[in-house]
Amino acid sequence: MRRRRARRLVIVGAGGHAKVVVDILLAQDGWDIVGLTDADPSPRKIYGLPVLGRDEDVLPNLRRQGVEAAFVALGDNVLRLRIAARLRALGFDLPNAISPRAFVSPNATLGVGIAVMPQAAINAAATIGDFAIINTAASIDHDCVVGEGAHIGPGAVLAGWVRVGARVFVGVGAAAVPGVEIGADAVIGAGAAVIRRVPAGATSIGVPARIRRTRDARTVRSRKS
Repeated sequence: MRRRRARRLVIVGAGGHAKVVVDILLAQDGWDIVGLTDADPSPRKIYGLPVLGRDEDVLPNLRRQGVEAAFVALGDNVLRLRIAARLRALGFDLPNAISPRAFVSPNATLGVGIAVMPQAAINAAATIGDFAIINTAASIDHDCVVGEGAHIGPGAVLAGWVRVGARVFVGVGAAAVPGVEIGADAVIGAGAAVIRRVPAGATSIGVPARIRRTRDARTVRSRKS
């Protein structure tokens, strides 16, 4: 049987998050990673893969040279979405990076550009939006909705029917009880227990989680534009 040709892919980002993404993509069949791009263009290697230079300098040329796919491996939600839009405009495919040590229900719905880290679980009828991060050992239970560009931190737990808005950050070890809603651009602190609705742009911390401040969501989205 003829072996499928590996597709060429570039990773945007060269920090700690990118290192985990490299591990995941190397474990998936079918990818030839040509290198990484970064805001810091200094020559170096990440696990033997070269940092090729700044995003804006390198990505258009790579696409013209036939690199088909790109993955945005950046932890900042707003920046990740902004760069993803640029990659789409350049014509890159935007695959998911799903660890073989994660569980994803066959009845879950996933967008594109999503990172699912080792030991994470995405259960039945959950929906994960484009460019979301489901970090190490995070648990997304049945019928949850995780919005575009959201980041569910390591060890965080969303019980059933939780709705997480776009660009939300849920910190390490936080938990949300069944049915609560977390509005767009909200931040949930590490270890927080969310038992009631969190409005858009709010920062909520503690057990039970209480709102400490609320930001204008438009300001959050535009801070890196």
